[in-house]
Amino acid sequence: MKLLLDTHAFLWWDSNDAHLPGALRAAIASPGNEVYVSAVTVWEIAIKRASGKLIFGKAVAKAIEEHEFLPLPITVEHAEWAGSLPQLHRDPFDRLLVAQAHLEGMVLVTVDEQILRYEVPHL
Repeated sequence: MKLLLDTHAFLWWDSNDAHLPGALRAAIASPGNEVYVSAVTVWEIAIKRASGKLIFGKAVAKAIEEHEFLPLPITVEHAEWAGSLPQLHRDPFDRLLVAQAHLEGMVLVTVDEQILRYEVPHL
């Protein structure tokens, strides 16, 4: 299964935070799954870090590599699909994750109730 982590799932995994539910943790750890982190997650972390809203002490790309996750670039198709989604959720980062999961045939790993309003496969 191809999993796409939302920003919280990635941060919680990286810090071994108990907020990440056990079922999600098990899916991420499963060797049968490919785990992706989107460039939009890296962008969101960088913006929040620069504004002082988040402390993340290492390069995000290095953390992705350390966890043996796969990077997912943003394409123009992702951007166009995200822009055409109904306004169920206003967060542009999350909307782009929904578009990527849909277009790439991935399962979105999230606990965000707003994201789950979209019909996208999720854990």
